Parts: sequence; C-alpha cells; structure tokens
Amino acid sequence: MKERAILVGCQTADQPDPSFETSMEELESLAYTVDANVEEIFVQKRDKVHSALYIGTGKVDEIKQYIDDYAIDMAIMNQELTPSQARNLEEKWEIKVLDRTQLILDIFAMRARTKEGKLQVELAQLQYLLPRLHGQGAALSRLGGGIGTRGPGETKLETDQRHIRRRITEVKQSLDQVAKQRQQYRKRRKKNAAFQMAIVGYTNAGKSTIFNRLSDTGSLEEDKLFATLDPLTRQITLPSGFELLISDTVGFIQDLPTTLIAAFRSTLEEVVEADFILHVVDGSNEESVEQEQTVFKILNDLGAGDIPMLTVYNKADLLNDTLIPYSKPSVMMSAFKPSDYERLKQEIERALISEWTYYDVRLSSDEGKMLNELKRETIVTDEQFIEETEQFKLKGYASPDAPIYTTLTKR
Repeated sequence: MKERAILVGCQTADQPDPSFETSMEELESLAYTVDANVEEIFVQKRDKVHSALYIGTGKVDEIKQYIDDYAIDMAIMNQELTPSQARNLEEKWEIKVLDRTQLILDIFAMRARTKEGKLQVELAQLQYLLPRLHGQGAALSRLGGGIGTRGPGETKLETDQRHIRRRITEVKQSLDQVAKQRQQYRKRRKKNAAFQMAIVGYTNAGKSTIFNRLSDTGSLEEDKLFATLDPLTRQITLPSGFELLISDTVGFIQDLPTTLIAAFRSTLEEVVEADFILHVVDGSNEESVEQEQTVFKILNDLGAGDIPMLTVYNKADLLNDTLIPYSKPSVMMSAFKPSDYERLKQEIERALISEWTYYDVRLSSDEGKMLNELKRETIVTDEQFIEETEQFKLKGYASPDAPIYTTLTKR
C-alpha cells in the first residue's frame, strides 16, 4: 500500500520563484519515484529558514492539523534538515519526516545493482545517519519500514555510533578495492586505444533511452528520476567505421547535496575519464537552460568542464515552439524516432572532426593491419586505391591523444 505523503518547502528571500518552483516539482518527481502518494503541498516564504523547525511555528501547527485530518504517513521536506530540525518536526507531527537528501538516498538504494553501487549507497546513508543518531530512539522505532528506510537504514538505525564508524571504515576499504579494479579495467581500455564517450544530463532527460538505442542494449528505461545509477559501458560504431565506447551515467539534479556527489563520485568517474561528452537535455522542459547550467556546474566541480561536448536536445516531438539552442555544437532529436539516430551519429562525427587533426596518408598493399586500425580508430573521410602504385590513399581525422596518431606522425 502506498504511503500518504505531504511535501513541505520553504522559499527564502535569496531564492527566485522559478528556481523554487522547479525544486518543488523535482521533489514531487522524487516522491513519485519512490511510489509515495502526494496528498498536499505546503509552501512558505520566509527571509530565512526557521533554525529549530525549518518553517514557522504557525505553519507547523497548520500542517499538524492537516496530518491528523487526512491520516498522513510522512512529510517530505524540500531541503536537507539539521538533526534538531528533523527531531523537532517528528515530535510535533508524530509522523515520519524525510528531507530531500534522505529521499534521494532512498532512490539510490532502490536503484543500485552492482556491488560498488550498493556500497556507495550504504556509505552515503551511514554518513548521513551518524550525526542524526543522538536522541532519535523513539522517533526511529516509530518509523518501521517503508520509504526512507531501505538499505542499511532498516537494520542499523538504532546501532551505536561506534558500530557505524567501524562500518564506514569497512565500506570505504571495500570501495577502494572496487575502485582499484575499475581503474585497472579503465587502464586496459586506454592501453587498447579505446575512445570513451560518456552520456550525461539532467535526470529524466532521456539518457538511458538514447544509450540503449545507440548501443542496442537493455539498460533500465523509466520515466522516473535516477533510473540509472550504475555506469554501463558498451561499444558502438559510427558511420565512418570509427569504434568507441559509450557509458551511461547517473542523472544530475539541482542542489544535489555535496555529500552525495562525493559518495557517488566513482559512478561519475566515467565522465572524468571520458574523451568526449554527449550532453542530453530535455528540450521540452521550460527549465532546460537552468538544467543545462546545473550540469555544467557539476561537470566543472568534477574537473570535466573542458572535455569536448555535443549537446543533444531530446524530446523534439514534444516541442510546441522552435527551440533556440543554448549550447553549441548541438543536435535536436526524439529518442523514440529511429531515423534520428543516424543523424545523431553523424553529428557526433562532425563534433569529433572539429576537435581532431587532419591527416592524409598512403599505405602500401601489405599494410592491411594499419589500414584496419585507421578505419576503426580514426574517422576516415576518403579512401582510394591507386592501382599504378598499389597503394591505399586515406584522408581523415585522428585524435591527437590516440596512440595511432603517434604512429601517423612518425610516417
């Protein structure tokens, strides 16, 4: 049975209306993702949040009345609460109180599939829980199961701080081990001259659908936030024959707490390691420019702001007006229109060509290995066989960072 929930947001003086409205819409989407039934939304404007209650005392009483009248199971707050704010609200309302961070952690717990993903969720949940243990006995025993108590939360809520600190150390050690294994895998890919492209974007922009269609795989596609948590990597071939690896990543979100970015950094390491970024934007969303800016900010924070990028304005079929692209180079498409994928691949090639170095080379007929490498590892734009000299004449573009480019320059 779905839990009956209310959403509560406090708009402070320094937060513009559009930004606050977007964050409340996101909160509703997050609640929908965990299958909560949102019965009512309460908002309050204040100069700053109430230090003890997040919202004013009058609003707290008004919400208490609504909770009693409509048998509400939980309240979801639009910001991360301090431990004392959460405790005070639970005492006054006598229901489960979740904040935005807890809700996101709960979704991460639902979505994690790999060993690394599960460890990262546990680490983030334990780090969130540690400062909130003191004095939560009664409130926690009242929580029972349901939303906000998935993963380690269920079994470890009432354990002492020493146990949690010990477990945090164990999880970090396990994560280090998994990260080392992934690093070795990435080194092997680099050694094998594999070109890497990462798909990034705001959550729910259509990244996984595009990833699946490009690579013909079955990653999770859902109209819910954070549908993808664990990075997937597949190989695709562009029209010229150039082969590259493509990775799907967790979606970005406005005001993603920094603790979560840190805990999930290794799921985003695919982005930092990428040679090229495909940035998917929901072109039909009124807040698309703000969402693009959020993604740019997170990429910069990760140290991936300078990686070459193609912006894909998805959901073109839902557009009423002509979209003016905020970023260049860009392409407009619908993830559900098969014919758009050939165009997307061509645009990826164009974007790469604009970043790469031109070459013009002749190969003798016995250099078949080199010929195949050029076709797979560079973008060949023209190929001719000259019968008189029995040579292949190739023109194309190569990444200056690719091992094959070094081979070309030595010829």
